[in-house]
Amino acid sequence: MSIDTLKDQIPAFAKDVKLNLSALSREESLTPQQLYGLLVACGITTRNPAVARALETEAAAHLAPAAMDAAKAAASIMAMNNVYYRFTHLASNKAYETLPAKLRMSVIGNPGVDKADFELWSLAVSAMNGCGRCIDSHEKVLRDAGIREDQIQAAVRVASIIASAAVALEAGAVSLPAAAE
Repeated sequence: MSIDTLKDQIPAFAKDVKLNLSALSREESLTPQQLYGLLVACGITTRNPAVARALETEAAAHLAPAAMDAAKAAASIMAMNNVYYRFTHLASNKAYETLPAKLRMSVIGNPGVDKADFELWSLAVSAMNGCGRCIDSHEKVLRDAGIREDQIQAAVRVASIIASAAVALEAGAVSLPAAAE
């Protein structure tokens, strides 16, 4: 399965989603590794097997094995961090922010790819998962590394398109019983 196959499965009511998926390959502000790593990390983050499989298949020809693993690691580690740090941020009791997280996350320091690429994937996943603290943290690291605002915006745009594809597929699979007459 590829992006084209995925687009074919998107229902007609989600025409904009199809058009946005088509535009992904024309994203010029990101390097190929950044873009295809985003496809993998964000596809996994949707928790939709069809979307994840299609995007991983699409990315396979463009990513070295280490980059593929790093994109998967970004989705995995952010699944943990986004829950934990969203909690510490949202909890009324601010004492939680002062306690050590005691979470192993060494992959962030040594992801096996360019650190900025990993941070970009982590930012996009954090945006999908709604963790403001992680968004701010990754955005600062990216800006300090010289990543431009248009690149950061592009990464989040890619994440939003991928999220919408998963929702469109799920919405198309829902069939309500006919109304009683």
